[in-house]
Amino acid sequence: MWDERYSTDDYVYGTEPNDFLREQAELIGEAPKRVLCLADGEGRNGVYLAGLGHWVTSVDASSVGLRKAAQLAEEKGVALTTLNADLTAHEFEPESYDAVVSIFCHLPAEGRPHLHRQVIRALKPGGVLILEAYTPAQASRNTGGPGTPDRTLTAAELEADFAELEIQLSRECEREVLEGRGHTGPGCVVQFIARKP
Repeated sequence: MWDERYSTDDYVYGTEPNDFLREQAELIGEAPKRVLCLADGEGRNGVYLAGLGHWVTSVDASSVGLRKAAQLAEEKGVALTTLNADLTAHEFEPESYDAVVSIFCHLPAEGRPHLHRQVIRALKPGGVLILEAYTPAQASRNTGGPGTPDRTLTAAELEADFAELEIQLSRECEREVLEGRGHTGPGCVVQFIARKP
């Protein structure tokens, strides 16, 4: 599905970073830091962070999306490592990243516990998780995100799964999400920041 969605000349979600990520990027710390971008698709968020001087690995299930991410990085003159992987099964090296960025990463419910354990494992002590995702209230809208609530996230689920981290922000809200033609209007989102002790 994602290969098909990304098989266009334009960037489905645009080439600019997510607003919430842009607002919170300083939490990653002074560059260069090792950053993992989950479900980074066509690379807009990974390329942005690489442009700040970080060493970024963009991971996605779509090889088509990652080719476009590499192309965007080349156009912007930044280095980006891409990894084609299934996030419901992939295992990351322990304590290997200073930050994990998860922007609109919507996995099936049964695959999320594995990924969330991997995020905790992959973070170095002191490392930060920056996450924004759609909530179940978004599923009935036509402004982006999964069409079914089972692929969305809630603050309660995140607080439970990441309870061993120091949670710094956990809120559900509505905001304008204008990212290419893929996200186009008011969105019901959860915003979550946590740091590994």
